[in-house]
Amino acid sequence: MATYVNDLRLKEIGTGESSGTWGSETNTNLELIAEAFSFGTEAITSNADTHTTTIADGSTDPGRSIFLKYTGALDSDCTITIGPNTVSKLWFIENATTDSGSSGPYNIIIKQGTGATVTIPNSHVKAIYSDGAGSGGAMVEAFTDLNLTDSITISGSTPTLTIGDAGAEDTKIVFDGNAQDFYIGLDDSADDLVIGLGSAVGTTPAIEIDENQDIKFAQSIGVGQAASSTTGDIAAQTMSLLGTTPTLTLGDGGEEDVAIKFNGVKDFYIANDDSADKLVIGEGSTVGTNNILTITDDTVTLGDGAAADTAIVFDGNAKDFYVALDDSADKLVIGEGSTVGTNPILAITDDSVVLGDGATADLSLLFDGNAVDFHLGIDDSADSLMIGTGTSLGSNIAIGVDSSRVIKFNNAYTFPTSDGSANQALVTNGSGALAFGTVSSSVDGTFQDIEVFTSSGTYTKPSGLKRVVVYVVGGGGAGRSAGGGGGAGGGTAIEVIEAGSVGSTETVTIGAGGTDNTSNPAGSGGPSPLAQNFLATAGGAGP
Repeated sequence: MATYVNDLRLKEIGTGESSGTWGSETNTNLELIAEAFSFGTEAITSNADTHTTTIADGSTDPGRSIFLKYTGALDSDCTITIGPNTVSKLWFIENATTDSGSSGPYNIIIKQGTGATVTIPNSHVKAIYSDGAGSGGAMVEAFTDLNLTDSITISGSTPTLTIGDAGAEDTKIVFDGNAQDFYIGLDDSADDLVIGLGSAVGTTPAIEIDENQDIKFAQSIGVGQAASSTTGDIAAQTMSLLGTTPTLTLGDGGEEDVAIKFNGVKDFYIANDDSADKLVIGEGSTVGTNNILTITDDTVTLGDGAAADTAIVFDGNAKDFYVALDDSADKLVIGEGSTVGTNPILAITDDSVVLGDGATADLSLLFDGNAVDFHLGIDDSADSLMIGTGTSLGSNIAIGVDSSRVIKFNNAYTFPTSDGSANQALVTNGSGALAFGTVSSSVDGTFQDIEVFTSSGTYTKPSGLKRVVVYVVGGGGAGRSAGGGGGAGGGTAIEVIEAGSVGSTETVTIGAGGTDNTSNPAGSGGPSPLAQNFLATAGGAGP
């Protein structure tokens, strides 16, 4: 009796059987043996969760093909049982299923009995074999611990080598050296790609790349040279120095310039100009040329002595400002905007400090006090210099000076612009205007003006005079030097004269003192009359 118990399910003809058909049956077996080396495809029922492939006894069947491709649309993973469970055979199986919904694509899970299964992700191919152990039959991945000799080439338009299956486990490539092993691996627990020494991922790492593309080097870096060499380049998009005291040291203490160069459309550098012992920021790539900023000892220098403006620009959100050397004008300027020389607020040149730029605008200095603020400024609309309290120019004015040099105090009193005559005083008109004038006598008897004559002259009657008090002293008499007596003192007279009795001018004569005479009697002093209306007698001569 014929049986089909072999792994390809070929017909095994019994003794004395198949008389007259032995040849055709043998040919069929040969064809099925060839089919076992062929490509076959089998469709899974749409959205099926399970599927069974049973190799047909003695007849063609895609399950017999060494390369078996499964197709069909799935909405979940599908478990495929390949039987009979006594068959021990190798397959290359491709998961070519499609997604019928929106959550796929999905895996196919290959099994034989109750033993181990093999999961094939969508669009992947795996080499698997069955152990034919009956109801407990298992599927095994054929390329586990695959050992290949020499080289492997991955070709195609997008050649890709994928290591891992998205599971929570480390994956690695180990380089088994004679004296030292190295690995490139995914440290899954740390989510780091690691290149290290040895074969255990995560131990003795040399380079670690995390999920943020930050790179950590365990030791020194040498590019083009050994890490201990003094030459070499490092090229990177970003670099971070981490740790409690991250430090980047350039140079080795030798007598040479050390620089960081920025290679752009316009080049710049930051460097130690070793010959000058200066830290320099400059334009270009040659250290020491086109210096923009230089630091040495306790000095910071902007510029390099060239005929060019130098500036610090403050780039604000709504308004910019600058502090600059206007080289063409030889001025230090603080201004608004970013163009040197425009909208200057303060300019310093030689021994002068200039506020403003001649524009039609107020200009002020504000003194921010603890309890009271003050301001000093130009009220441009009034063409006046103002000193006042507060911060609002033109309000609370203490002193104001206009373009005619007229001074106003407390915004109420206006001073004259020229001096008055002798013995005049400042007089208000009651409306805040002050002028020089002669103050008349008041009715309370106080003196408003005092004039003293020590030599003869003319008294001018002031306007508004009420009365005058005259105090006159006559000249004293002379003594006789040759044993005579002394002369008498001049007389004194005091009188109050009403203004009506005083002319517009009065002659004042100061009496002379007497003259000495050694033999004859000495001379008497002269009288001191006021226009002869009022007389102080003279002193007599000595005997």
